[in-house]
Amino acid sequence: MKKIKQIVRDVPQHWVGDGFPVRSLFSYGTGNEFDPFLLLDYAGPHEFAPDEAKRGVGEHPHRGFETVTILYQGELEHRDSSGSHGTIGPGDVQWMTAASGIVHEEFHSRQFARDGGTLEMVQLWVNLPAEAKKSPPKYQDLRDEQFPRVNIPDNGGMVRVIAGEHLNSHGPANTFTPINVWDVQLNAGGSFDSDVPESHTTLVIVQDGQVSVNEEPAKAVELVLFERQDGAIQLQAETASRILVLTGEPLNEPVYGQGPFVMNSREEIQQAIADYQAGKMGTLT
Repeated sequence: MKKIKQIVRDVPQHWVGDGFPVRSLFSYGTGNEFDPFLLLDYAGPHEFAPDEAKRGVGEHPHRGFETVTILYQGELEHRDSSGSHGTIGPGDVQWMTAASGIVHEEFHSRQFARDGGTLEMVQLWVNLPAEAKKSPPKYQDLRDEQFPRVNIPDNGGMVRVIAGEHLNSHGPANTFTPINVWDVQLNAGGSFDSDVPESHTTLVIVQDGQVSVNEEPAKAVELVLFERQDGAIQLQAETASRILVLTGEPLNEPVYGQGPFVMNSREEIQQAIADYQAGKMGTLT
C-alpha cells in the first residue's frame, strides 16, 4: 500500500463571497507537494433560507490554471467572458480552463435562491503546464449522466469517473495532463482498492462518513495525502461514505501565484495583473 504523508484535519470554515462557506483543505501557498493540484475548497453542506438576494461571487479574473466545480447539492449559475453560460445541478461539473485569461462570476441560481436549500460542492484548482497557460480559455459543461459508473464488488458501492480512467471506464473531462478524478460512494462495510499511477500525486478527501484509508482512520471533512511511490490505496467504510479520489502527474514547474493568477514567474504575475486591468481578459456582457 502507498505510504501516507499527511492527514489534514480540523480546517476552519470561511466565506468566499456571500454564497460559499468553504474549508480550504490546501492551497498553492503551501508549496508544491500537491502538484499539479493548486487548491481545494469544500463548501457546505450549508442550509440557505429562501432569499431574493443574489448570493455568490461577482466578476473576477483567472489566468494560468483550471477550476473544477463538482456540485453535490444545490444549483449554481456560471457566466464568463468567453461567452459561456450555464446552470448546473446535483452531480454536474463545470470544468473551466482559464489558461491565457478569463473573467467570470458564480452565483446560486435564481431558483435555488428563491426556494432555499442545501448547498454542497467542491472546487478544485488544477495547474496548467507552462506552454498551456497561453492557450485560449474554454469551458466544459459536464452533466451527471455523462459520467460512467463502475460498481464496486460485493455491493461495496460505486465509482463515478469524472476524469481519467478507472477499470477501462473513461471520464468525459478533457485534461491537459494525466489526471484522475473519481467520485467514490461506499456502502457501510464496503471497500475500494485501487492501484494508482506510479509517481502521481494522490489525494483522498473524505466528504461524508467514516473511512479507514490504508489502515488510518479519516472522517468528514479530512484529506489524506500519500507519498509519491508505487502502491495501492485501500478505503474501508465503517459507515456509508462519500470520498473524492484525485491523482495527477506532477508538473515539476515553478509556481508563482497571487490571488486568482498562477504562473511560473513573478514577471508573469505582474503581466497578468496589467492585462486584466487593461481589459485584455474580456468582460461580462
